[in-house]
Amino acid sequence: MRRGAATILLMCCCLLAACSTPAPTWRARATSLVNELGRQDTPRLFPQEYGNLVETFEHGEAVLHVQRDEESADSYYLLALQKGEVLKAELRRLKQRQAEQERLRVAKEKARAEEERLMREAARAEQQLRIQERARLTVEESRTGGARGGNQAREHAAVAPSSYTVRRGETLPQIAARSEIYNEASLWPLIYRANRDQIRDPRQLWPGQVLKIPRNFSRDEAIEAKRYSGRR
Repeated sequence: MRRGAATILLMCCCLLAACSTPAPTWRARATSLVNELGRQDTPRLFPQEYGNLVETFEHGEAVLHVQRDEESADSYYLLALQKGEVLKAELRRLKQRQAEQERLRVAKEKARAEEERLMREAARAEQQLRIQERARLTVEESRTGGARGGNQAREHAAVAPSSYTVRRGETLPQIAARSEIYNEASLWPLIYRANRDQIRDPRQLWPGQVLKIPRNFSRDEAIEAKRYSGRR
């Protein structure tokens, strides 16, 4: 009696095992990867590739649940997994490129800000030198008398060169701020525009360059030069 019951129980277990449907091997991994890519902005960055991946996965789902063909469904899941891995690698490369581009952009912005800061400091230093020079001249004039001071002033006014040779480290604002040039750093665009044939970047000069110094410019041109200097 006990042997018969055991035999019946064993037959039932075998029958249940034969009737149970094993889950496809690749379905879980494919599902996880499709969901992961969907959360990482892949549909926006790679809409066509991601749509193709989802279509392959959904085809596998249809074969599994409608046709009840686990083996064929698993082949679609495996294909979806392979497509997903390729798309994941491409997404990683894209994000790396974007990160590198952002790094270069930030570095460029920092370099530009540093260059502008140095130009402002140079202009302030030149302004301070002019103030000190004026103070020195005032003291000398007070010592030597008004007549001699007047002669010096006239001689100084007569010195108005039409060209200037660039020295090492000089910038256009520094040159424009020189007393024999314009005595005003913000007028440097006048020199830049007159020498466009040899100055590509107004922030970069080369020692030995001979620059033309415009003299006969109008008041409107001077105002426009100052406005342009303020924007830079």
